Amino acid sequence: MSSLTSSYEFDIQSFFPERIFRKITEVRIDNPEMIEDSATRRKRRQKLTSDGKLAILACDHPARGITKSGSDPLLMGNRQEYLGRSLRVISSPEFDGVMGTTDIIEDLLIVDQLMVDRGGESFLDNKVLIGCMNRGGLSGSSFEMDDRFTSFTAESINHLKLDGAKFMFRLDLKDDRTLRTVESCARAVTELNKYSIPAFLEAFTVEHAADGYKTVKTAEGLIKAIGVATALGDSSKGIWLKIPYCDGFDTVAKATTCPILMLGGEALGDPAPVLREFTKGLAAGSNVRGALVGRNILFPGREDPSAIANAVSRIVHQNYSMEQAMSHITSVHGKALDRLTAVLK
Repeated sequence: MSSLTSSYEFDIQSFFPERIFRKITEVRIDNPEMIEDSATRRKRRQKLTSDGKLAILACDHPARGITKSGSDPLLMGNRQEYLGRSLRVISSPEFDGVMGTTDIIEDLLIVDQLMVDRGGESFLDNKVLIGCMNRGGLSGSSFEMDDRFTSFTAESINHLKLDGAKFMFRLDLKDDRTLRTVESCARAVTELNKYSIPAFLEAFTVEHAADGYKTVKTAEGLIKAIGVATALGDSSKGIWLKIPYCDGFDTVAKATTCPILMLGGEALGDPAPVLREFTKGLAAGSNVRGALVGRNILFPGREDPSAIANAVSRIVHQNYSMEQAMSHITSVHGKALDRLTAVLK
């Protein structure tokens, strides 16, 4: 089975209606302290991972000016749609966690506290929450390669009791601005190590083309970026790498002893190609330990984001085959759509 042919179509209003969306703004106006209260109350995992593997949702694209999904140039700019889909994934008991910028993480903390205050169960307890640190290299801008740290800091991540930090560099040997970002990433690793906070470092080589920067998805390009990434900061003890899949991924995996999470790239509307890459990538090396993926989970065409996320989780944690993963999607989509509305009435 290579694609989904079901007539099912996920509707955000059935899971995250306008009335719940509006409550978040009300909290931000009347009780912004709820964010810290929620972060303090949240139960954290004793260890980052129980089996050495992770499936994490990436929710940081709008902060870099990326709003296009499929043919819609502004779909990810609709915060009700974007946040609702993020909630759909992270509220599933099966998925490990989420990575996001300050606004996204705080929105999730608000909704989680609203659930608890109304007698529901926390969906963020024992989840992995990762704060995104640099988003300053806005997509398509003249300063895109100068990817400055504009969101979470090591201090704010520690203050909110998050479980990790994510940041990135794109390696372009013909652009002087690459060095500034690489140096900033090195400082971030050192600062995070002071708090014993794991660093999820996205690193890859890019080339500049007429229509913008293109990721070099070759073993050679990724191996060079990995060699730079894992030597940043005063210690590599907390570094997890986030890199794209490519042909020859077994060679890429041998470039480091640090754990690797695969990224998913642009939303394709069909989750099958990404799921296929993940099944291949996890078999490429013992240090390939999961996925940190965003748009292909959040906007998988008509499908339910939770169903796609659970399929990814089962590939990562239960070694599901491609066929098993695709079958699982159609068996669980549309389940528990009242997870929020049953409590937040």
